[in-house]
Amino acid sequence: MAKPKPASKQIIKLLEKSGVKFEVVPHKKVYTAYDLAQTAGAKLDEIAKSLLVQVELPQMKKRGQYFVVVLPGSYSLDMKKLKKELKAKKAEMAPEKVMKRLGLEPGAISPFGSLRDVGVVMDKSLVKVKQALVGAESFTESLRMKVKDLVAIEAPLVLTIGKKNSLKLQKKGVKKPVKKPAKKAVKKAAKRK
Repeated sequence: MAKPKPASKQIIKLLEKSGVKFEVVPHKKVYTAYDLAQTAGAKLDEIAKSLLVQVELPQMKKRGQYFVVVLPGSYSLDMKKLKKELKAKKAEMAPEKVMKRLGLEPGAISPFGSLRDVGVVMDKSLVKVKQALVGAESFTESLRMKVKDLVAIEAPLVLTIGKKNSLKLQKKGVKKPVKKPAKKAVKKAAKRK
């Protein structure tokens, strides 16, 4: 079995060079924002979900430009809104082969597009969050940092591109209530003794 890949050293260097406070958060292996929130005991709104999209803009001569789209874990990307906001001819999820070419593993994308020479688009709702868990190009480690610091480092386009989803986290340790016997049953049992 392959050893889990830790947080990207390149990302750690970028944050240290920027003088940003952050915390490496180890966790069990997760592939989704939902699983990360559940595992880390965080709210879905406090998870910065990162997706790689391919966009074809009218002024572009080449086939497509790539953007890391960052939104809260409680939101879904609205591709029509993204296309409209960017005034793009076409917008779609980037294929896995493109991710691999950029040195990214599908499911382990970080919001640090500048390290891969791709643009960053952030949903407005995430800017309202004070602190978030962000991807670190690892399935077993994430980074906790202030969203304003992420904005300062990446200078993303801040747009309305997401829609709130209805996902709810499972409550940990919730047990079904034990039914107490009815008073009549207790009295009958006492009389039998």
